[in-house]
Parts: sequence; C-alpha cells; structure tokens
Amino acid sequence: MADYTLYLGNKNYSSWSLRAWLVMKQCGVAFDEEVVPLREADTRNAIRRHSPTGKLPALKTGELVVCESIAIAEFLAERFPEARLWPADRGARAAARAASAEMHAGFVELRKAVPMNCRHPVKPKSLIEAVQADIDRMTSLWIDCRGRYGTGGGLLFGGFTIADAMFAPEAIRLSGAGIELPPLAMDYVDALLALPALVEWQAAAAAEPWLIPEWE
Repeated sequence: MADYTLYLGNKNYSSWSLRAWLVMKQCGVAFDEEVVPLREADTRNAIRRHSPTGKLPALKTGELVVCESIAIAEFLAERFPEARLWPADRGARAAARAASAEMHAGFVELRKAVPMNCRHPVKPKSLIEAVQADIDRMTSLWIDCRGRYGTGGGLLFGGFTIADAMFAPEAIRLSGAGIELPPLAMDYVDALLALPALVEWQAAAAAEPWLIPEWE
C-alpha cells in the first residue's frame, strides 16, 4: 500500500480530480487511487467517508486529508520541491500562482457550457457572449504566459507546473468542442494533450463503465 491515496470522481467527467492527479503524477511518487462514481445513490456517503468537505478530489497520507485541487497541489509542491511544480523565477512563480488562482475561481460560463467529457466531447450549440468572453480571457492569459515565461518548452512556463495542471481540463473541453482558438493558444492545447500523463488519464476515462446523461 502506498503512502498516498488520491480519491477521485469519474475520470471521464471530473476536471478537478484530473488537476490533482496530474500534479501527483508529476511528483513521480507512488500513490493509490480510488474512483468514487458520481451521481449515484450512495455517492454522497461514499465521498464523505474520504473527504470532510463532501467533495473530490481528496488526498490522504497517514492521518492527514487534504481537500481541494489547488490545496493538494500546494501541499505536494512543499513536500516534493524536486518536482519543480512552480517556476524557479520569482516573477514567473507569481504569474503561475495568479493564473492558477484565476482558473480555480473563474471561467464559470465556459465550464457550464462545455462540461469535461473525455469519451464524448460536448459541442455547444452556440457560444454566447459570456462563454466567448471566458475563452478570450483564457487564451489571452495563455499567450501572455507563453510569451513572457514559456521558453524552453511548450507549456505555460516552459516545463510542467501546477498552472498547466489547472488548465489541462480546459484543453480537453476546447479541443473536444472544436472551438477555434488563436494559433499560439492551439499550440498550447496540443502540448497539454500530448503529455503522457494526460494521454493515460483519457485512456482510463474511455474505459470507465459509468454514464451521466446530463453531462453527455
């Protein structure tokens, strides 16, 4: 049994679980994972057995349980500094934290309009103004980070950081929906989707037996 256990929602749908899982993979540490199927009769009680907030993901190590994707990521950044989950440069690190926080709190209209679905990508019937505004802001943020800090690799700050984990579900959403993006933003989406860990996640998502009709 590994020292860490990560409790997740369905891989096909749970964008927040994906974010924490990608950070765990980047740390290179062995961990167990347990998927709690969402929207089932016992889901609420099943989650409560592992997460005091009643939400997933949750990371357990010893007696400690860490909830919320961004808190899990910060915990792992402190525990595994060799994984370089934040940029070494102070200015780049501040920008990466700001981008991660903006993703954690924002882009609500896009997330509502285009649920993450790895098996059957959701294509919005139309892009209302609020959704397009989210897309424009997100792609502008990506292009700015890549231009200022992205030398040495295809991700926002060159190599993989927590900020990339935060935006990975958006790459799945936007690519699957066939939404047209500026070329530099599309390059970033392609770089995210090519990450071996993200390829692994999507393969596992495709093999899941659960189906949630309202997210299809």
